[in-house]
Parts: sequence; structure tokens; C-alpha cells
Amino acid sequence: MVAEATTMEDCLEYAKKCEPRQLYARFIHQPPEPLHPTVASWPFDAWELDSVGPITPKSSTGCIYILAATDYFSKWAKAVPLEEVKKETVVDFIRVNIIFRYGVPWYIITDNGRLFHNKSMDNYVRNSTSSNITLQCTT
Repeated sequence: MVAEATTMEDCLEYAKKCEPRQLYARFIHQPPEPLHPTVASWPFDAWELDSVGPITPKSSTGCIYILAATDYFSKWAKAVPLEEVKKETVVDFIRVNIIFRYGVPWYIITDNGRLFHNKSMDNYVRNSTSSNITLQCTT
């Protein structure tokens, strides 16, 4: 009986660690999705973009949003205050504050927001840069 109990416990432990079981088990036993680490081997190689807001109270200039970019390698941050965030503003921010100052990055990582994933952004990345920028979503 003791050998059976140990064997049963061993089988359960093995099943919990089995990769197919982790993929098809109930969600409580598995991570939300496979992780895709982003490795930046050089400064200004990969940037993360995010928008913050609306923030209250308004600033003295009437801005209630912040558009922020962080370099993955050096953790260098750049942020600008905005009255409203538009897709054209995001493209202009990338062009002026990232590409013109630090060069064309390999990756731009964003959340799945409409500000970052739209035709304006896709067209700019595809047509305006000489190298390929990869747009990645974190969610």
C-alpha cells in the first residue's frame, strides 16, 4: 500500500509537470500564455511605448495625458505631456523623439492599444524607415 501511495503521488507530480498537460489543463494550473522575452543587446535597440492618463488635475498647460517611451537596454525614458493622444501624435513622437535622436530601433513594444496598432503606425514603420522595425504587443 505504501508503494502504491508513493507511486500515485509520483504520477500526479509528473502529470502536473508534463508540457501537454500544462497546455490543456485548467487555467489555474498554467501561465496565461507562453512568455516571449525581449532581449536588447544594444542601447536604443528596443523601445517600449505607453500612454498614461487621463490625469487629474490638468497641468498648467492643460495636458492630461503622458506619452512615455523607455529603452529596454539602458532604461532611458522619454515622456511628453499631451492634451489629447492621437495616432498621428504617436507616430510623430516616435519619429522625432526616438528615430531622429537615437536611430531606427529593431523593436517597438506596446500594449494592444488602438494608439499603437493602426494603419498610420503600420504605414510609417513600413514606408518611412530604411530598416525593418518589429512592432510587438505585450498582451
